[in-house]
Amino acid sequence: MSYNDLIVEHRGRVSWLYLNRPKALNAISMDCMRELRAALIELRDRAETRVIVLSGKGRGFCAGADLTGAPDPKAPPSPEPGFLDLGTAMEEVLNAMPKPVIAAVNGVCCGGGLELALMCDFIVAAESAKIGDAHGNFGALPGGGATVRLPRVVGINRARYMMYTGELYSAKDMAEIGLVTKLAADDALEAEVQAIAEKIATKSPVGLRRMKMLLNAGYDMPTAEALKLEKLVSAEHMRSWDAGEGGRAFMEKRKPEFRGY
Repeated sequence: MSYNDLIVEHRGRVSWLYLNRPKALNAISMDCMRELRAALIELRDRAETRVIVLSGKGRGFCAGADLTGAPDPKAPPSPEPGFLDLGTAMEEVLNAMPKPVIAAVNGVCCGGGLELALMCDFIVAAESAKIGDAHGNFGALPGGGATVRLPRVVGINRARYMMYTGELYSAKDMAEIGLVTKLAADDALEAEVQAIAEKIATKSPVGLRRMKMLLNAGYDMPTAEALKLEKLVSAEHMRSWDAGEGGRAFMEKRKPEFRGY
């Protein structure tokens, strides 16, 4: 598919999905939200893609929602889907994505941009990136999960401070509190993320899919239930071709050739 506000590039088994509205710091419009959902579905269903990287073109990852297209609060209700409706539809696809998704944060990442990055599996950021919530600066409320995901990553008190003040922080500061998983030099961000993604892409697709499911599901479960689920899924996984191939490759001292089932 071709997109107006996105660029999709395939680099081997790694697919890069760029927000491409650089003049607006990749602020997400309603049309961009529709395209983002469609692109995620395309990459989810593309067998050759094993890892997805989400990034932005230009000076920013994403500055959040495009406020120039905000609806008139005095306008009568419309039967057409609103921004939050489109955001929910996109988020459902990204949250259920069976493949690993890496956020490669370059430049400004705030508001809905931070929420988008938090939906990914982890964040790799350029050293010069600036990251924060910023909803409060515009009298807005998060609608993409910041009040839920941010405190689970950085702790409730830090989340309160970040959201109440609306400040932007350095990528180094965000790495120190665990929001950013890895830092990269500005001119090496894409190369480092590509190397990480390629390493992940060598693993068993079915193993990664089940591992991601267990991590996400078990995070909110009581420990006993999460352990039970892990044992059930692990028992099923042991019957997969990839699990057998991993064992054979170990015994034969060679690299495994995973098939994804």
